Amino acid sequence: MFSRIEGKLAELTEEAALVDAGGLCYEIMLPACVREKVANVRPGGPIKLEVFSYMQIDGNRGSAMYVGFTNAIEREFFEALLTVASVGPKTAARAFSKPMAEIARYIDAGDTASLRRLPGIGEQKAKDIVAKLQGKVARFGLIRGEPEKKKEPAPDFVAEAIDVLLQLQYKPQEAEKMAREALGSSGKVTTAEELLTEIYRRQARP
Repeated sequence: MFSRIEGKLAELTEEAALVDAGGLCYEIMLPACVREKVANVRPGGPIKLEVFSYMQIDGNRGSAMYVGFTNAIEREFFEALLTVASVGPKTAARAFSKPMAEIARYIDAGDTASLRRLPGIGEQKAKDIVAKLQGKVARFGLIRGEPEKKKEPAPDFVAEAIDVLLQLQYKPQEAEKMAREALGSSGKVTTAEELLTEIYRRQARP
């Protein structure tokens, strides 16, 4: 069992990422909202995920299962969902289809109607989640961010610029946002170097 994986993306499917790390290829289940965040990573590109590990028992057989997240806070919120007796890892991963802050606000507000719209969450599970976690997840709702919008595929040089920002220790969401805003403010950018220069100029403004 391990709690973090870093390697190269071998393949991205609808439900999982296959990560090549140290010569081994690991299948990491991705909740829908996490998959959206890593959708820009190309096969062969670097990927790093926080991992929740568990054993799945099927009859007399047991197999290691892994759920991936873009940061430790998302994993911590996922683990909070698992403290609800009626919610297991698979259910929690399916339900994690919206941003963490949005789900946390549903819980804190006791909004069972919105919780029921999450995949795999029926009326009873929604009530169980509120009963167990209401008043305990408010801090997860403090994460600020705009709802994700469907975007046209970005030019190759944008991915190159984002890769540079990731190497400079920026977080994936932050790097994507910086690149998107810089690209939108200057229609003359056509290379990764020009985009990085525009990002620097925007950051240097008082």
